[in-house]
Amino acid sequence: MSSRGSASDRQLTLPLGHAVHGDEPGAGTRRADAPVEGQDLLARVLDPENLRRALRQVRRNKGAPGIDGMSVDQLGPHLKTHWPTIRASLVDGTYTPQPVRRVAIPKPGGGTRNLGVPVVLDRFVEQALLQVLQADWDPTFSAGSYGFRPKRSAHQAVAQAQTYIRQGHTWVVDLDPEKFFDRVNHDVLMHRVRKRVPDRRVVTLIHRFLRAGVFTLEGMVEPTGEGTPQGGPLSPLLANLLLDDLDRELEKRGHRFVRYADDGNIYVRSRQAGERVMASVTRFLERKLKLTVNAAKSAVARPWHRKFLGFTFTRTRPTRRKVSEKALQAFKVNVRTVTGRTRGRTMRQTVAELRTLVLGWRAYFGFTEVPSPLRDLDKWIRRRLRSYHWKQWGRRGYRELRKRGVSRDLAWNTCKSAHGPWRLSQSPALVIALPWRYFAALGLPSLVEAGPLH
Repeated sequence: MSSRGSASDRQLTLPLGHAVHGDEPGAGTRRADAPVEGQDLLARVLDPENLRRALRQVRRNKGAPGIDGMSVDQLGPHLKTHWPTIRASLVDGTYTPQPVRRVAIPKPGGGTRNLGVPVVLDRFVEQALLQVLQADWDPTFSAGSYGFRPKRSAHQAVAQAQTYIRQGHTWVVDLDPEKFFDRVNHDVLMHRVRKRVPDRRVVTLIHRFLRAGVFTLEGMVEPTGEGTPQGGPLSPLLANLLLDDLDRELEKRGHRFVRYADDGNIYVRSRQAGERVMASVTRFLERKLKLTVNAAKSAVARPWHRKFLGFTFTRTRPTRRKVSEKALQAFKVNVRTVTGRTRGRTMRQTVAELRTLVLGWRAYFGFTEVPSPLRDLDKWIRRRLRSYHWKQWGRRGYRELRKRGVSRDLAWNTCKSAHGPWRLSQSPALVIALPWRYFAALGLPSLVEAGPLH
C-alpha cells in the first residue's frame, strides 16, 4: 500500500514518546448529532501527533497485560516494529480487536465487579479513537453530565446536587440502571454512533470493539452480544453517548438533575413529584434505551437518606455535604487490611502503605464540609497502629514503654493488664509512648489538613 511510505508513517516509526507541544485540538459547539462533513475521521485518529498522545496516555494509565501478555512497557517497541502492518489493517478495515481478559474486583459493599482488561495494543487504538471522538462529541453533551468528561469532576457533580437541595428541591429520585455497563444494547448504541460518525471504518471498528468477546475466569472465550466492557478507554464515552438521550429528555421536561456515568439523581420538591418522575423516567429508559432500572437500589427519598458518589448531605439549613457511612466503612476495611497484625511488616512499611491510602482518600473526601468523621478516623487509625505496635513488642513491652518516657508504675500496670492489644491501644501509657507526633514523623498524614490534637 502506497501510504506505508508516507512521511507521517516514517515519523511514526520513531519512538512515539517524543514530546509534542501544543494543546489538544478543540471542537466548537454544534448540533448534537451533526456529522463532521468532509473530514476523514480515521485520518485524524491515525495522525502521528494524536497517536503519540495516545501512547503517552496508555503508559500513564499503566494497567495489567491482556490475554496476549504484552505489558505497557513493551507496547512502544512493538509499534516501532509492526506499526505499518497495524496501520494498514486499520485503513483497509481488517483490524480485529482481541477478546478482553475478565477480572473480578471486590466491591466496597461486598461482592465483586467484573472488569475487562483489553490487550495493550487495543487500548492504544481505543485511546486514539477516544481523543478524536471526545473532542467532537463532548461539547454537545448536557451540562448535567459530569462523568468522564474533560474539565468535569465528581466534586462538581456533588456540589451541583447540593445547590439543587439548597434551592428547595429536597427530594431525590435516585435511579440505578441494573448492571448498566454489562447490559447496554448494542443496536441502540450503534444507532447513535452512526448518527454522529460519517466514517464507516470508524463505525465498524467501534462495533468490533464492542463485540470482541471476553476471555472468562474459566478460560473460555465468551461472545459479547451486549454491554460495553469496563476497562477499555472508549467505554465511558460510549456510555455518555447513550445516556445523553436521557439527559436531553430530562432537560425537555425541565427537571433538575445530575448524572455521573450511570449514577444519576433528579431533584424535586415533593415525594409525589418524585414518584411521578420515577415512573416516567423508568418507562423512558426501558422503552427508548432498552435499559432496566434496579428497583432494589433505586428510590425516591430525602437526599440525606441516600448517597451520591460517596457523599451524602445533612438535613440542616443550609445543607452541607458529608462523607457517606458506606464510604467510611469501606475505608476502614482497607485500613484493617494494611494494619493486620499477622502481616509481619515493620511499622515504617505499614505507615508507608497507609500514607498512600490516606492521601488518596483525603484528596477525594477532603471535599466534605463535615470534618468530624475524618477526625474520628484519624484517632481510629492511630489506635490501630498502637495496637499493632503493642502486639509486635510482645515481652519487650515494659522496656519499650520506659524508653518512651512512661513512668515505672504506669508501664508496669499496663504490662500486667489482662486486657488485649486493642483495649490497651487507648490506654494512657500507649498514648504517651506513641503520640500522634511519632506517627507523623514516620510519614503518616492526617485526614484533616489541620492535623490531630493527640
